[in-house]
Formats: sequence, C-alpha cells, structure tokens
Amino acid sequence: MADQEPDIRPIESTEPDATPGYVPPAVKTLDEIKTLDADDESLVRYKQTLLADADACPADDPRKVVVQKMSLVVADRDNVVLELEGKDLSQLRMVVKEGTEYKIQIDFKIQHEIVSGLRYFHVVKRKGISVDKQSYMVGSYGPRKETHTYLTPSDDAPSGMVSRGTYKIHSRFLDDDKNVHLEWEWEMVIKKDWA
Repeated sequence: MADQEPDIRPIESTEPDATPGYVPPAVKTLDEIKTLDADDESLVRYKQTLLADADACPADDPRKVVVQKMSLVVADRDNVVLELEGKDLSQLRMVVKEGTEYKIQIDFKIQHEIVSGLRYFHVVKRKGISVDKQSYMVGSYGPRKETHTYLTPSDDAPSGMVSRGTYKIHSRFLDDDKNVHLEWEWEMVIKKDWA
C-alpha cells in the first residue's frame, strides 16, 4: 500500500507474479538428497547440518510448513500479532495509524522435507476492488525444530481522509510447487490515530 490517496484502478491478477530469473529446482525427497553426491565429503557434511532436525519433526503432523503467526512491526511500538495456528482465522483485524511505516513479520516452522521457493503473497481490496498486491520471496528451508522468521521490506499505510477505512487482505503462504501452506483473510483498518 502506498502513502497517498488510494488508486482505485483494479489489479488485474490476484495470482503472484513469477520472480524474474528464478527457476525452481527439481523436486527430490529427503532420501534422494541424502544419497546424492555421496563421494563429496564437504557436501555430505553440509547436508548433514542442513537436515540434522529432519527426524525431530512430530510424526503425527504431516504438514511441511506450519505458519504460526503474522506480526505488524512498527518502530517504537509493540508488534501487533495475529496468531495463525489453531485459531479461527475469520476474525483477524488490526488498526493502523494512517501513514505509518511498517513491516510484516511471518513466523513459521519447516517439517519433514526441504521446502523450496517459499513465498508470502497478498491481495489488498478496498470496497470490493483489488487495489494492491505484493509477493515476497521468503526462500528455501530445511526442516528445523526452531521457528524461522521472515520480515518484509518496509511499506507505508495509506494516509489522508479518503484513505481511512477498512482494507481486506487475502494472504497466502505458498511454495514453488504451488502448494498453499496457509491461506487467510484479515483486515487492516486505517484510522487517524492508533485508537
């Protein structure tokens, strides 16, 4: 979203754009990756480090990617946190002061397999019209017990009386294979102040 009056021309596509020059790798299982290049000692050590936590993932949870929460990060303020795991995702909402510079932080875990080309994508609608879309390449990750954190570049909330109001945002966390690991909708309510 921009820091000016909203551009009400509709966005034509609600799908993420391809990342220029990026070619997704061929899909391989963990067993295939472990046996590749077995004669290269340094590569074997690297793969052992990368895949050290592969067996520590919960066997009763088949998900490869677990998106835990999304936060609005603003300088000199506590983060506004939306819990995304095990919650009703139909009532997510945050109030933002107009013109505020912010970043979006996504916290997630990778389980069982290497996931390549993770991407955070969202479409912003105002009064039913798509007014903005953003696609952020998050990266490729191996399974790990600890939580990964991704922080988007800075953006500015719209400002001005006409820009105040409710923006409906449809978000997706997906990968190169077009697997959607989580899809949710939330509202950003732009007000004159934080209250």
